Parts: sequence; structure tokens; C-alpha cells
Amino acid sequence: MSKKTHLYVLWTNDNPITAEKMVFMYTVNSLIHGWWEKVTLIIWGATAQLVSQDANIQKKVKEALDKGVHITACKACTEQLGVTEALEKLNIEVKYWGVPLTEILTGEEALLTI
Repeated sequence: MSKKTHLYVLWTNDNPITAEKMVFMYTVNSLIHGWWEKVTLIIWGATAQLVSQDANIQKKVKEALDKGVHITACKACTEQLGVTEALEKLNIEVKYWGVPLTEILTGEEALLTI
């Protein structure tokens, strides 16, 4: 069995404390300390609205992107919440995630859900 090197984090909890003290702390430190070679943070559901409205969370997004975290968001969610453009302006990739998430879940990828 090969070692997993890419961590996917599915972020659905819109609590700003959880975002700061878990989501961003772990994803950024994972790359800084070499715990994972690649980290992808998937924004899903209410977190899309949180990111679009909270300046502190937007700062954390920028810091994470600068450190190499790939940040992406569920397009269906951003469209339904009316925040697609706001997230794209933050350099967040917005795409449909239903099929890719299913592939992660049925494959051998590492997935952490928050």
C-alpha cells in the first residue's frame, strides 16, 4: 500500500472559531511541517457564505493560499447562496464537487471532514 500524500479537507462547519483554530491551523501547518505534500480545502454549504462575509476568514483564506493550500468551493452551493463571484475574487476555485467528492470517498484518498 502506498503512502497517502494528498489530504482533502471537506469544510462544512460555518463556525469561525472552528475555521481559525482547526481548519486553517491544520491545513497550513500540514504544508509548513511536511505532514502532507498537498492539501485541498473544499468549501461546502454554509462555509461559502461565511467566507464571503467575514473579513477575518478572508484573511485566513489568503494566508492559506499563500502557503500553498489549494482552496476550492462547491459551485452548486455558491450559486444557491449567491456568493460565487465573491469567492472567485478571493482566488478560490469554484467548481461542481459532487462527482469529485464521490471519487475521493470511493477511492483511496485521505479525507477529513469538518
